[in-house]
Amino acid sequence: MACLPGSLAAQVVASQANGNANSPAPKWDIFVGYSILDPRGTFNTVQPDGSVLPATFNLEKRGLLEEATYYFNRNAGIQVESGQHDLFTNTGFANKGSSNSGILSLSSGLIYRWPGMHLTPFIHGLAGGAHVEGPDHEPYTWGGTLTAGGGLDWYFGCRVGIRLVQADYEFFHANSHASSGSPANNNFVFGDDENINAFRLSAGLVFRGTSALAPASDCGSPPPIALVCQAAPSAVFPGEPVTITATPSGLNPKLKETYTWAGPQASANGNVVAIDTNSLTPGAYAVRATVTEGTKHTQSTDCVARFTVNRWEPPALACSAVPATIEPGQISTILLSGRSPQNLPLTYKCTSTAGSVVIDGNKAAFSIAGAPAGPVTIHCGVTDNQGQAAACDTSITIIKPQQPPPPPLPHVRPLCSIDFGEDPLHPTRVNGQAKACLDGIALRLAENPDATLVVVVGQATRNEMRAHPSTAAQRAVNAKAYLTTAQGIDPSRIVVATGGEDAKVVEDYLVPQGAIFTSDVQGTTPVDESVVKPQPPEPPAAVAPSATTGPADSHRKPGHKKKPATAPIPPKGPIGP
Repeated sequence: MACLPGSLAAQVVASQANGNANSPAPKWDIFVGYSILDPRGTFNTVQPDGSVLPATFNLEKRGLLEEATYYFNRNAGIQVESGQHDLFTNTGFANKGSSNSGILSLSSGLIYRWPGMHLTPFIHGLAGGAHVEGPDHEPYTWGGTLTAGGGLDWYFGCRVGIRLVQADYEFFHANSHASSGSPANNNFVFGDDENINAFRLSAGLVFRGTSALAPASDCGSPPPIALVCQAAPSAVFPGEPVTITATPSGLNPKLKETYTWAGPQASANGNVVAIDTNSLTPGAYAVRATVTEGTKHTQSTDCVARFTVNRWEPPALACSAVPATIEPGQISTILLSGRSPQNLPLTYKCTSTAGSVVIDGNKAAFSIAGAPAGPVTIHCGVTDNQGQAAACDTSITIIKPQQPPPPPLPHVRPLCSIDFGEDPLHPTRVNGQAKACLDGIALRLAENPDATLVVVVGQATRNEMRAHPSTAAQRAVNAKAYLTTAQGIDPSRIVVATGGEDAKVVEDYLVPQGAIFTSDVQGTTPVDESVVKPQPPEPPAAVAPSATTGPADSHRKPGHKKKPATAPIPPKGPIGP
C-alpha cells in the first residue's frame, strides 16, 4: 500500500521533468490532513517479576498531520512538520487508557517539488524528535525520529488543493527504563529499548500562496506563447556563416510545435537555421521565424533576427629598404609589411626603375644589375584573394665606390751646381771640377731610369752678351753634351734651360717621373739647341800639373787661389723632398 503513492508520484515526475515552466509555483503552502501510522516491530518489555514479555504497537488510526513549507525557488524549499497519533490516550499504567500506543513527532527538513498546472508531486526528508508511549504501558518518552517519503497534490483552485496521498517511512527510537513502582500500588512502569519502523499514509487539504515563482499571473491562465530570435554573429563578411536561433516560451509540452522560416538562405525544420552568406552581397538582412503550437485551436507567434554582411576591407602595405644606400656588388632587402583586417591571404609583387627585384614571400632582394649610380624607385603592391590591392614606394640610392686618393706628386730634387766663373779663359767649357759634378749626376740618372734632368743656367752679363750672345746657354749645352757623350745618357732625358740668377753657375735638377718641373722651379726658358751647338770639353793641359795644382791652374793669374767646390745650389721656391 505504501508503494502505490510513490509509484504514482514517480510517473507524474517522469512526465513533466522539472515541471511546467508556465505552471503556478507559490512560495509557500500549508497542509492539514488525516494520517494513519503503522508502527512495526516486536519489543521485549521488563515485567514486575523481572521476566521479559514481547509486546507490539497497535495500528494508530487516529492521527493528524500538519506541514508548513517555504520554497527558495520553483522546486526546492524547507519544511516543518507535526504529527499526532493516539496522543495522550494512555498514561502508561495498566488500569488506564485503551490503546497503550501514542506517538507525537516534531520534524523539519528539505522538500523538492515538480510544479504542474494541476498536479504537483514532491519528495521530502525530515529529522526531529518523537514523544513515544507504549507498547506495554510505558509512559511518554522523548527520542529521535527520521522521515522520508513523498506525495502528490492536486490543485483545482487558485489557493486550495487536495493532497491526494502522502506516503512516508518513519524511524523512531525511544528508551524506557523500569521504575521502582509496584503492581500492587498500580505504579509500576515497564521498561524497554525501542527501535520502531513505521509507515504513514496521509491525505488532506493544501493551502498555498501566490505564484511568485511562476511566469503565470497568480494561479490563472498561462501567458500566450512567445518567440525570441537572435542571430550569431550579427555582422559577418561574405562566406562566414550566421546561425539564427528562435527561442520559444509558454509552449504546452503536450502539443507539437512547428517552425517556419522566411528570409535569404533560410530553410530549416527546427528552431535553429544556418545562413550561408557566400551568395549574399554586402548589406543588411532580416530572417523571420514563426512557431505554431498544436493542430487544432493553434497558437502562433513570430520574431525577426537581423544581421549584416560587411564588405571585405582592403589590405594595407608599408615598405622600406635596408640598407637604403648601396654600392655595386651589394644587395638591399625590401621589407614588405602587408596587413589584411580579415586576415585574407596576401600576394606581393615589386618592380624597380633600374636594377632587378626578386620577391620571396613578404621580402624582396634588390640588386644593381648594371644600374647606374643615383636613386632607384621600388614600386611594390599587395593583393588579397578578393582582388583588393594596396601599394607603396621606397627608394634606394646607388653610389660609386670611393676611390683611394692619388699618391702625392713627386717633386724636383736639386743636384750639384757647376761654377763656370773659375776659368775666365774658358768660360763655357766643362772642366775637371764640372766633370766630377756631372759624373755624379750620371749615376743618379742611372739609378732613376724614369727620371729626367733639367740643366738651368743664369743669364749672361751685358759684356758677355756683347761679346758672345749665347755664352750662358753654351754652358748648359756643354754640360748636357758631356753627359750624353762621355756618360752615354740619352739626350732626350736632358732639358737645357736659362733663367738662373747667376750666368756663370749651371744648376742641375733631377725630375722624377710624374713631377712637374715648372711647378717647383719657375722662371726658366728652354734653350733652342738647334742654334746653340755643344763645344768640345776642356783640352788636355800642355804640361803635367803639379801635385798641388789642377789642370786649370795654368790659366790662373798669379796669386789667384782656387775656390773650393761648391755645394749644390737649392732651387728657388718649394721643391719638396
